[in-house]
Amino acid sequence: MERNDTNDLKYLRLLAESFPTVEALCSEISRISAQLSLPKGTEHFMSDVHGEYEAFYHIMNNCSGVIREKVDLWLRDELTASEEDALCTLIYYPDAIVKQHRKAGTDTPEWYRDQIGHMVYLARMLSSKYTRRRVRELMPEEWRFILDELLHDQGDEGETEQERNRKRYHNAIVDSVIATDSARGLICALASLIKSLAVARLHVVGDIYDRGPKSDHIMDVLMQHHSVDIEWGNHDILWMGAASGSDVCIAAVLRNCLAYDNTGILERGYAIPLRPLALSCEQLYPDLPVNKAMLQAATVMMFKLEGQLIRRNPEFELDERCYLHRIDFENGTVEIGGSVYPCRTDHLNTLDPEDPYKLTETEEGILERLRSAFTHSFRLRDHITFLYRRGWLYRVFNGNLLFHGCVPLNEDGTFHVKTLGGKARSGKAFMDYCDQMARRAFYRGDAYALDFMWYLWCGSDSPVCGREIKTFARAFVPDESTWEEPRDPYYHLYNDEKICEMILAEFGLTDPDSRIINGHTPIRVTHGESPLKAGGKLIVIDGGFCRAYQKTTGIAGYTLIANSHGMRLMSHQPFTTLQDAISTGRDIHSQSFEFVRYPKRKYSKDTDHGAVLQERRDDLLALLAACRNGDINLQK
Repeated sequence: MERNDTNDLKYLRLLAESFPTVEALCSEISRISAQLSLPKGTEHFMSDVHGEYEAFYHIMNNCSGVIREKVDLWLRDELTASEEDALCTLIYYPDAIVKQHRKAGTDTPEWYRDQIGHMVYLARMLSSKYTRRRVRELMPEEWRFILDELLHDQGDEGETEQERNRKRYHNAIVDSVIATDSARGLICALASLIKSLAVARLHVVGDIYDRGPKSDHIMDVLMQHHSVDIEWGNHDILWMGAASGSDVCIAAVLRNCLAYDNTGILERGYAIPLRPLALSCEQLYPDLPVNKAMLQAATVMMFKLEGQLIRRNPEFELDERCYLHRIDFENGTVEIGGSVYPCRTDHLNTLDPEDPYKLTETEEGILERLRSAFTHSFRLRDHITFLYRRGWLYRVFNGNLLFHGCVPLNEDGTFHVKTLGGKARSGKAFMDYCDQMARRAFYRGDAYALDFMWYLWCGSDSPVCGREIKTFARAFVPDESTWEEPRDPYYHLYNDEKICEMILAEFGLTDPDSRIINGHTPIRVTHGESPLKAGGKLIVIDGGFCRAYQKTTGIAGYTLIANSHGMRLMSHQPFTTLQDAISTGRDIHSQSFEFVRYPKRKYSKDTDHGAVLQERRDDLLALLAACRNGDINLQK
């Protein structure tokens, strides 16, 4: 590469400050070139975990079944089936299993040597896709020296004196660890390293929150992960809006938690007290059980706040979501879509028929306390900050397009145009605007941006929702014909390969290997539905982590795995409990289905990071040429 103009030389002189000698420069060029030749790292994609912490945590520990596959592949000649099971469980839950052996008195030096030997071998095999520097970075710091030494053991008896010396050295390390009663720590460090090496990158394609009981625990796990990104789902957006201070999002979060009997995440997880609400509801609805009374109060507050928001934001075009003023209290009916239906009005005593969207003084007080609790919860703030730091509305990564819901379309397959903020947008530009507004809500907190979070949560043309939400009808209208929720045309047009190619091209992806990966809509496996759409150009990976959907899907979640050879889906069967997995060694049974086999293996040079490395290598080669031409002199 030739660089002759002044700006290029100025850049190269700045670059030269990092290299004291030509030898140092050549060494860096060689390091990058070698790194580009490594196989592409393995990516895992999950979505719609919905607070199902125990199943999620187990799948994180068994790396979606990959650990068991590797144990069987590399150690089948050395271990029996029961020994393989025991080793896998040790890798999944090292601390608990070592404690079990200690309690049973079976933690002998021989047992430790065998387990450490097997785990070192697995880690060594898995590390072949990584630079030695990266492997060191993944090692727990306090065990880095020992792990680095053990991973570079040749693993045989050796025939030469030098090989025997090296073997004796590694044996002495392990024996010393056992003798000092620190083998448990080494096993935990090895287990952590194995799991980090097995999955180079984790993508969570939305909906961490709601329905299941422990979304906060899932966030704790994700915050400790070595390499993760998150594509926001509508339920994540709702919590992000609530933590940012949106009153209507707070009311919706509260209602969801009450509806799914999931208030523990508020009170124990995020220290958001609900007792003031409970006390108020005992007075408002004395004939209802307290939980139902609280749900009724939250529901009514939410609909009042939604009506206020819709009226001050006509550009959202959600007037059909305002129902309270259409209720006929005298006849017990409500008008929906031009038709009149019976409506349950027996517990709507906080509504003023003359001004149904106005909060009562009691409701104002409840909301003020809730807003303060949501915005001042330190743990919630930490989790939501992480969602913003590691999250996006969509993500283009290694040639694939990741998003939770949809790219809004018209019935004719064209991109839906939405006018917001005084400007019409569609496709990628609309998605970018939604991402910007979500960030503005958290970092600036202005009224319009906070309202926008509610629109994203449930707008019929929102890219994270994409359907007409009928919460009011489901809550108050017995006629189930009013409950149907029409979806954006995207959700049937995505079966068309041309449509998927159009969407990919909109985001700059024209490679035949590029695919759309999204969640949001559970796949009805029991009805014969496939997660592969449009001939495999689009993959929906919502397989039913949420227990409420497992009767519909017939499975308990998908993991999409993309490695250097191709792509496959792991479908997971229902999980029991963590205690059962630890005490009995019972694993989640997962079935693998490979649907893409690359004609040629993919390497680091074929990835996004590889493109960055190649650009840097080109710059360094230009610097080397400038040095050898005499244009630049490196510091001696």
